[in-house]
Amino acid sequence: MREFTKVSRCSGWYQATASSPVFCGHFLLEGQHGLLNSNDVPIRMIPGSKYAKLITYPVIDEVKVQERVKELVSIGVTSLRFTGNSLIDGIPVLGKGCVGLVTEAVMDDAPVALKIRRQDADRPSMENEAKMLRLANSVGAGPRLIGVTRNLLIMELFDGIPLFKWVANSHSGTSIKGILSQLLHPCFKLDSVGLDHGELSHAPRNVLVNRKEKPCIVDFETASTTRRTANVTSMLQYFLFGHVSREVRASKLFPKKRPILKTLSAYKADQSVGNFQKVLDVLRIA
Repeated sequence: MREFTKVSRCSGWYQATASSPVFCGHFLLEGQHGLLNSNDVPIRMIPGSKYAKLITYPVIDEVKVQERVKELVSIGVTSLRFTGNSLIDGIPVLGKGCVGLVTEAVMDDAPVALKIRRQDADRPSMENEAKMLRLANSVGAGPRLIGVTRNLLIMELFDGIPLFKWVANSHSGTSIKGILSQLLHPCFKLDSVGLDHGELSHAPRNVLVNRKEKPCIVDFETASTTRRTANVTSMLQYFLFGHVSREVRASKLFPKKRPILKTLSAYKADQSVGNFQKVLDVLRIA
């Protein structure tokens, strides 16, 4: 028997239901549950189509396609919505990693983010990632977990662009400091509960920023509660010394590197509230 844990319905400014379509350059189709976007593919149409490969990526396994379609139906996913900047055989998806593919889906008449476990993934199920995301959610970090099965992870759809793309646009120092402040606080909360994200020191796609300049840390597939946490230090390393440091003009925004490194060293040794506040103080951010 497949286990499905439903956590919550997604909600928020990004929400758009099939019954209340948003016209953004795509024509609309009449579907079983209302109007569907032209890039929506009903679940029943996946087997035998070019989209089947994405269900059992990287190869098509017709038996497993049928199994996973039943798994999708059993948890209430009615269609997949192929959008995004990553392409797989010409099909757009939101992302592709070593563990799974992420695509937009429709569940309970609302858009969600769906992560589908790859057949060649180095883990037997999505449960551990769901466990890490639950812990992150408990301190207000990460996209909201909605549900999990062996092969599927359903999350809140956070409509944003990668941090490095946001930074590449022209932003004031105040905006950049605001984003950093909004990231360091959840990073500290993750540190405080012993959850290390593991991919923040080179966060090219693991932080999204929406149109309201609100960031969200995503992709907890390599997160761990057994290694030493380094979320605050990793995030600051990315901003101050990583690939994005030139784009954010870190040398001008944060000219006094030595005091920053000193407070970071103290925080690394003792991840206390007081030492975290000293990090914020030396950075001159709230």
